Amino acid sequence: MSTTEHPAITKTKQWLETIVIGLNFCPFAKKEFVNNTIRYHKSSLGRIEQAIEELAAECLHLIDNPDVETSLIIYTTGFRQFDKYLDLVDYANDLIEHLELEGILQVASFHPDYMFEGEDEASAANYTNRSPFPTIHLIREASMEKVLSVYQNPEQIPEDNIELAHEKGAQYFKRFLASLHKM
Repeated sequence: MSTTEHPAITKTKQWLETIVIGLNFCPFAKKEFVNNTIRYHKSSLGRIEQAIEELAAECLHLIDNPDVETSLIIYTTGFRQFDKYLDLVDYANDLIEHLELEGILQVASFHPDYMFEGEDEASAANYTNRSPFPTIHLIREASMEKVLSVYQNPEQIPEDNIELAHEKGAQYFKRFLASLHKM
């Protein structure tokens, strides 16, 4: 059995360290990254039905393993089309409800072509949710609430992130993501 990490996981970790943690887009990511409590699951699935079964297994893994704080499901070949990915996100949210995990887990979404509704495709703001691969992030709500309770003005985080993204500029993020794909 090989101990070599899949390149998609390596690139995702680099993105987390440089962008998400380095720019403080997520105020609680650093602790989990340093403590190695993030589960990275590489998926090569591209069909909704199979991906939902896999997401259900990831949800149950989090529930059964309290030492794992959060899970990133990284789609290496599937869900490249942003619209198809958004369908998956909708199904993932429905799955959380179906599994009666509302208030326990929540879904966050990242995609190489992420675009906020009403934003221009080239806007730097979109890079707050752009990642090297389509990725679904399963988050423990209790942990997030705990961190946000000590964070001053947590409702300001998205606006601060967008402001910083505009300061850095879209070219900064494009170059960084392109450099990951050359690795």
